[in-house]
Amino acid sequence: MAELQSGGGGGCCPPMDLFRSEPMQLVQIIIPIESAHLTVSYLGELGLLQFKDLNSEKSPFQRTYAAQIKKCAEMARKLRFFKEQMLKAGILSSVKSTTRADNNTDDLEVKLGDLEAELVEINANGDKLQRAHSELVEYKLVLQKAGEFFSSALTSAAAQQREMESQQTGEMTIETPLLTDKEMSADPSKQIKLGFIAGLVPREKSMSFERMLFRATRGNVFLRQAVVDEPVVDPVSGEKMEKNVFVVFYSGERAKNKILKICDAFGANRYPFNEEFDKQAQAISEVSGRLSELKTTIDAGLLHRGNLLQTIGDQFEQWNLLVKKEKSIYHTLNMLSLDVTKKCLVGEGWSPVFATKQIQDALERAAFDSNSQVGAIFQVLHTKESPPTYFRTNKFTSAFQEIVDAYGVAKYREANPGVFTIVTFPFLFAVMFGDWGHGICLLLGTLVLIVREKKLASQKLDDITDMTFGGRYVILMMALFSIYTGLIYNEFFSVPFEIFSHSAYACRDLSCSEATTVGLIKVRDTYPFGVDPVWHGSRSELPFLNSLKMKMSILLGVAQMNLGIILSYFNATFFRIGVNIWCQFIPQIIFLNSLFGYLSLLIILKWITGSQADLYHVMIYMFLSPTDELGDNQLFPGQKTAQLVLLLLAFVSVPWMLLPKPFILKMQHQGRHQGQSYEPLQSTDESLQPDTNHDSHGHEEFEFSEVFVHQMIHTIEFVLGAVSNTASYLRLWALSLAHSELSSVFYEKVLLLAWGYNNILILIVGIIVFIFATVGVLLVMETLSAFLHALRLHWVEFQNKFYEGDGYKFSPFSFALLDDEDE
Repeated sequence: MAELQSGGGGGCCPPMDLFRSEPMQLVQIIIPIESAHLTVSYLGELGLLQFKDLNSEKSPFQRTYAAQIKKCAEMARKLRFFKEQMLKAGILSSVKSTTRADNNTDDLEVKLGDLEAELVEINANGDKLQRAHSELVEYKLVLQKAGEFFSSALTSAAAQQREMESQQTGEMTIETPLLTDKEMSADPSKQIKLGFIAGLVPREKSMSFERMLFRATRGNVFLRQAVVDEPVVDPVSGEKMEKNVFVVFYSGERAKNKILKICDAFGANRYPFNEEFDKQAQAISEVSGRLSELKTTIDAGLLHRGNLLQTIGDQFEQWNLLVKKEKSIYHTLNMLSLDVTKKCLVGEGWSPVFATKQIQDALERAAFDSNSQVGAIFQVLHTKESPPTYFRTNKFTSAFQEIVDAYGVAKYREANPGVFTIVTFPFLFAVMFGDWGHGICLLLGTLVLIVREKKLASQKLDDITDMTFGGRYVILMMALFSIYTGLIYNEFFSVPFEIFSHSAYACRDLSCSEATTVGLIKVRDTYPFGVDPVWHGSRSELPFLNSLKMKMSILLGVAQMNLGIILSYFNATFFRIGVNIWCQFIPQIIFLNSLFGYLSLLIILKWITGSQADLYHVMIYMFLSPTDELGDNQLFPGQKTAQLVLLLLAFVSVPWMLLPKPFILKMQHQGRHQGQSYEPLQSTDESLQPDTNHDSHGHEEFEFSEVFVHQMIHTIEFVLGAVSNTASYLRLWALSLAHSELSSVFYEKVLLLAWGYNNILILIVGIIVFIFATVGVLLVMETLSAFLHALRLHWVEFQNKFYEGDGYKFSPFSFALLDDEDE
């Protein structure tokens, strides 16, 4: 374990990189101006240096490279514009370009500006041509439909004229006009000339349009409408919509003005129309010719636009990545400070100790490639500032580390629960989910994600799928442990199997038909692995499994809580805080094991000896009547004396946790500040204690009352938590029982019930219902439920024994993280 404390290599075993975070160092880099850009670029490719902002007092506009960032932002805007245009045109950007992209940002800026200007011009011309095309289409429809109005009206008028002439020779009737044509034409000044307006109105507004015309002119208009069969593109909005052709006949200028205003209000497009048939035919011919020409021009423009967008798409990803890199480089350069001579940039940042050689190599390479006469200077700074936390993870361990980080990032060099979570998290999940049939289903689903991980990693996934894919190895471990615990419980979709051997029990006689344990005798050796299948289906199944799982939950809980307390010892040893060992670790381990460690021992002894002792009675009367005789509940000689000793140790450990530590810390504080002026300025000892405020004389403030209250809260929390946390582990028993019973209900009340009808249709329906219930309830809801309960057991019951989790993550400047930040 000394190797774990040092976090380094050596010894017989490889170093556990996850147990403690990587050793970090604060470094200073002095870079000549001429090689600054290339140096930061190489450090971004390396991705192992987290820069500190040395210009935090300056606004973004006051920094050195504000103009370059503005230029990059403008190029990013143009690229976003290109992306929108490509999405509208259905053109995908090529991931791998055959042509080499421009690495010079100045050339790229000019090129992007030219492409944007050309694309904007093409779009503007295309919009004008499309609008003109839509107007001509509507004009053609007006000429055709309105021409039909006039031709039908002329035909009707001619028929009426012939009818009137034929009736003039007959008798006068009530339908005979009072004035003949000759009489009417006698005074030309009294003839009324009707005007008309033709156009198209949206069909959904046609009824409102008609009512408004009638009300505005008090009925002094005549409106004809015709439905256009196909939707047409509106010239103004550019959207397809259903329209009606209308012709409004009116008399007088006032009526005309009202009609024009109503047309504008309803979005009705008006077009000129001549009532002479020859001119109508000529207009239709001209419009058709112009439509044909416009169609050819628009097609040529779309082809040119498509070719231009395809050219952009071939290099879009390279351009986009280059602009992102440039912007991130200048953002980082703005975090550096100019020295007095304004010839060098000074930067500070955190890096892992192992990356020192790589960073120095990158600095030398940048100085050589930029032809700089002076190389960059790299030096390590000494500081009391708390470094960031960095764990080297891979695709397997990263998901487990994320589970821990979701609770809180480990403090620098603090013991990391992620190492143990890799095993304990899926195991506790499996204790609640134990069924090797369901475990195989989970395993098959996870293997699909793992086999296709390269393809899925390159795709854009929805939130739930992305979360499931990210935790694929967690689910893999959960599935494997579920198969293991399912074999222990001997449950395959709630059905027991004699996998490892035949049952150790058999019926004594024929009266054993009810399969109760009363009529069973042991005829073979004990079932070698897991629960004997004969327990399933017996009347003693539920009491037996309840007792087994409840005691097992307590054993697992006490073991994991002891592990947490032991890890607090390694933290105290690593950070050299002896007071935490003597006044925290020792009394805590005594208190927990005096009560619940003793209970765990009684459970194991009862299993070994087969005793009928009542453990509830033993634990209750250990507090209420510690001096009474145990009688039948005695499991080993001297148990009464042992209980008195353990009870005394538990009571002593509470003030042991509460009182000494605040006084020891006070004495340590006073000892540090006696003769402080004669102490050396630098100290090699590291301290876990957080830096407290310093007054003007450099003395740390020590509030004894505050420390004492904090210790009292910590003591009360541990004492009460020891009871509540142990009880909390009983959720392992409850969830396991619920899962087993639900699985049994679905099997017996759905599948077996459908089988008993001897009807193929009912059997198929039963199988479908069973599959959907198993997948929906047991493989989805129960999986999520067990996952959340296992999460709570780790975050609350396990990690609160040793884990502070008040650190901050190592966030290096890295080009590999640009896509994630963009997301």
